[in-house]
Amino acid sequence: MFLSGSKAVAIGAINSKIDLYLAYPMTPATNALHELAKRQLDYNYLVFQAESEISVVNMALGASFAGAKTMIGTSGGGFDLMTEGLSFQGISEIPLVVYLATRVGPGTGIPTYNMQGDLDIALRGGHGEFPRIVVAPGDPLEVVEKVNEAFYLSEKFRTLSIVLSDKHVAESEFSFNDKVNRPLKVDVKRKVPGESDEVIKASSYEHNEFGIATEDPVIAKANAERRLEKYGEIKKEVKRFEMVKVHGRRDSKNLIIGWGSTKGAILDAIDGKDYKFLQVLYMKPLSGLIRKEIENAERVVLVESNLTGQLGRLIREKTGISIKNRILKYDGRPFKSDELRKLLDKEMRR
Repeated sequence: MFLSGSKAVAIGAINSKIDLYLAYPMTPATNALHELAKRQLDYNYLVFQAESEISVVNMALGASFAGAKTMIGTSGGGFDLMTEGLSFQGISEIPLVVYLATRVGPGTGIPTYNMQGDLDIALRGGHGEFPRIVVAPGDPLEVVEKVNEAFYLSEKFRTLSIVLSDKHVAESEFSFNDKVNRPLKVDVKRKVPGESDEVIKASSYEHNEFGIATEDPVIAKANAERRLEKYGEIKKEVKRFEMVKVHGRRDSKNLIIGWGSTKGAILDAIDGKDYKFLQVLYMKPLSGLIRKEIENAERVVLVESNLTGQLGRLIREKTGISIKNRILKYDGRPFKSDELRKLLDKEMRR
């Protein structure tokens, strides 16, 4: 198989029996829009380019409310515009899948280059507190599978699922011998308008069980707790899937932690060396195996393509463990395996 990340997004969505893909063009997410548009007549779904990212997210919520399996795509700047709509998703509980393909920021930044700077907004974008899923595949094969998982989880738990990628994964070509896992069946089992005489409502206002707006403190408290409890059920469900992967020498005490597009360079850099590589796929929920791997290691190095080590900060938040040895690259270029090999050897000697 010879595949780019953008083509993989299309395959994962098609495997999930997508009904609608909405987007406004923004590098590096645009190629996924093109790939899905090319296939819409063959697989009986609709692709539509709206006039803005704000329109995209609100159209998507309307379509999903009506029962359509819906996905939207953008990059960091467009995701910023969508965050009010994502918060609407949180209280209305209308299923939604988002493809977020990161590029260099802030602002326009270096729009056609690579960076992993948007993990923080994927984890927290949108006001208020509500559950979400954030998954970050490291190559197109994983993209196909994780897009499918995102659709499955979003529909099952009526939640927000974000597939976090970047330019390097989206626009690079990868070759594989492995086969994609059998796709999960994505069923729409919730009540949707037109299927019965019952009136179905969705609101961005706090509401009672009938969808009627309310400011009752008892109902507001119960709803907030119910939404948070849903996250506990999500954490149990995702244990079915690969939340992390371990590469390299399983018994090594030299641990490298990375995610997303750093995967390829790390694998090449540790080939034949005494390293173990822990690839984090699910950012939210975060796997409990991460703490165990860190505690069993003698040396730990964090590898990320951003300025502040955003995965490292997330791990510290969830486990209390601070990873001091970090290799961070933030010049808009992806890691090269030879440079990374030298940097890793230097860090491990400290």
